[in-house]
Amino acid sequence: MPGLYDGRVTTSDVNTSDRQSTEVPGAHAPGVPVIAVIGDGQLARMMQTSAIELGQSIRLLAGSRDSSAAQVCADVVIGDYKNLDDLKHAVAGADAVTFDHEHVPTEHLHALKDAGVSVQPGPDALVYAQDKLDMRKKLREMGAPVPPFAAIESVEEALEFADIMNGAICLKARRGGYDGNGVWFPKRDEIEELVGKLLSDGVPLMAEKKVDLARELSAMCARRPSGEVAAWPVLESVQRDGICWEAVCPAPDLSDALNDAASALSTRIATELGVTGVLAVELFETRDASGQPEIFVNELAMRPHNTGHWTQDGCVTSQFEQHLRAVLDQPLGSTEPTAPVTVMANTLGAAEDPELPVGERFAKVWERFPHVKIHWYGKGHRAGRKLGHVNVSGVDVERTRREAELAAGFIVNALWADGWTN
Repeated sequence: MPGLYDGRVTTSDVNTSDRQSTEVPGAHAPGVPVIAVIGDGQLARMMQTSAIELGQSIRLLAGSRDSSAAQVCADVVIGDYKNLDDLKHAVAGADAVTFDHEHVPTEHLHALKDAGVSVQPGPDALVYAQDKLDMRKKLREMGAPVPPFAAIESVEEALEFADIMNGAICLKARRGGYDGNGVWFPKRDEIEELVGKLLSDGVPLMAEKKVDLARELSAMCARRPSGEVAAWPVLESVQRDGICWEAVCPAPDLSDALNDAASALSTRIATELGVTGVLAVELFETRDASGQPEIFVNELAMRPHNTGHWTQDGCVTSQFEQHLRAVLDQPLGSTEPTAPVTVMANTLGAAEDPELPVGERFAKVWERFPHVKIHWYGKGHRAGRKLGHVNVSGVDVERTRREAELAAGFIVNALWADGWTN
């Protein structure tokens, strides 16, 4: 039944405009700011950790009581983020509402905003993280660097675009894709069948030029409603099969000029689009005709982001703390790194879950690398699923990367990739 707090009804027929408190008794300390978070994944879970330390409190709209974030929140609304009544029930009385994903229908966000709810980021900004074609049109209008692109509404349009790009084509679902889902790199003779099927299935499509990729970067910042912006150093994002495997901050061998350009671009996008909270600008680094590096915007995320997890242990202010401070329009924290290099490595479920219990795997990692920080999401094993991540800070880039890879690999497989025994 929608609109229940962990099975307990506390109010009925919530009127959002009255700003009534609908919290579970005892779930929040008296007088603390309450932030409603829509979404129940690991990002919301880690927001809760920061909220505790900040003297804030989270109310969660979750799909199930055993989800990653619901496990650690006292005030949980079980409901559907696509249902406006569930959204109204979850946000009533909260000081602000924010998200751990961008999939809430735009019309619902406008309805909440019109009812006086502080929606952060607002729907006029969030739409550019929801719809890839709208995002590219807006960025092109701003003069920001984006690859050549086109809306695709027929097989003929897709074939024409592929011919213009000499076959270098990337097809994308305009909405809903993540971790490599909703992205295709078809050969020309595959386009007719693929595009025909996707369009017949109702998938809105766009196409862009497949760039000659040198590597991927992530430029992250946070902005509060009153305008203050703070940017983190630009980092390198290592992708495999469309999934982030590793983030290295700062990006190795990145020139000062390109770092400054990428950082300034993220700040400009946040300001001109009116983004509030954390913004991640995912970038392609390529080479121009003369061999010089240049960047193009790939994606925007208006929330804490996988590539920003390094900030939890390698920066004065983590992305989760910064996001919560920002959405309440509180002064932002320092983004200075606390080590010369920090590496984040994701731990994705192996094909088979090892017999060695995960807690014992953690212990063996700490025996070898006491400085490794492990963050776990409370999810059941599934092959390829993001189950957690590790952060390692150090001085030497290659050594730090190797330690992060070894630690993450042991947690996934219960085996040391270098054959080490303990």
